[in-house]
Amino acid sequence: MGGFLFDTLTLGRIDRLYDRTVLILHMTSVTTIIYLYNLADDGKWKNTFLERIEAYFPLLIQFSFGALSSAFVIYFSRSVSMSKTITFFIILLVLLFANELLKRRISNKYLQFSVYFFISFTFFTFMIPVFLKEMNTTIFIISGFVSLILTLSLVTFIYWKSPSTRVEINLFKQIGIILAIYATINLFYYTNLIPPVPLALDAGMVAHTIQKTNDVYLVTYERDDWYIFWRDHRIKFISSPGERVYVFTSIFAPTEINKSVSHRWKWYDENTKSWEVTDVISYEITGGRDGGYRGFTYKDNSSPGLWKVDVITEEGLILGVIDFEIITNSNLKPKRMVERRF
Repeated sequence: MGGFLFDTLTLGRIDRLYDRTVLILHMTSVTTIIYLYNLADDGKWKNTFLERIEAYFPLLIQFSFGALSSAFVIYFSRSVSMSKTITFFIILLVLLFANELLKRRISNKYLQFSVYFFISFTFFTFMIPVFLKEMNTTIFIISGFVSLILTLSLVTFIYWKSPSTRVEINLFKQIGIILAIYATINLFYYTNLIPPVPLALDAGMVAHTIQKTNDVYLVTYERDDWYIFWRDHRIKFISSPGERVYVFTSIFAPTEINKSVSHRWKWYDENTKSWEVTDVISYEITGGRDGGYRGFTYKDNSSPGLWKVDVITEEGLILGVIDFEIITNSNLKPKRMVERRF
């Protein structure tokens, strides 16, 4: 928990030199130590300095697994709405907390190599877009393939170098487990269960008015009750007849990444019991700004009822979902109206 708190206070932008250095060091460290640990049982490090620290190898592996997991949880949690991507986020949380119990089980090489591959895959999906300054489906495929080749190379190399590893695992079974994880993560990606990292939705809300003055956006909206800590805006949007409805978003993107995003407005039709797409409005974002790239869309004469706006990339991947209900009633007044600067 101390490590997670430290990461929360120090990690912020995946494109910062500090963040990249920390993640690369942990990834390099865990790769090296897994190799050293798996050859230790064969007496490879006998009569060397490494023999004196062999007992600490499992703790070092656990430490780097935990550090990388906590970093990924922090980056993924930046999304305002995870209604679509909550499953993958929960997997990362489970891995983060389960890692605290792995010390005695890290010697299970099937588990060790499988966790390593999952961590490696997530690492490269963050890092490769940052270094290439581009993100799309092709980049995701490349990231996964790089991770797959790295992991299979490491496992195979250790297998042939370590007689004890050949006794403990079946190489083809281990490769099968890794390929199954690889297929599952790709399935999550193509079914929109993984957010399009390293993009992140920093802020998103339904608003009554938006004004831009000297590169400052003044957003007027209804604030929710104090105990609704996971959302700032009020879901019940009190609207006057004919009032314009705005949706504001601020999207983090690494420096020099340019991307087209869209607001997909959807209204729930009570008659057909289905969501109807009413508008898809696109605009370009440019990475680099600490507070995220700001933008908004709006609709006039919106029908009362349930609405949601999907914030999506040009590939159709969901950054977040902004839900609200438009209530048109001249007797009701908006509650807790505030003006916020972005």
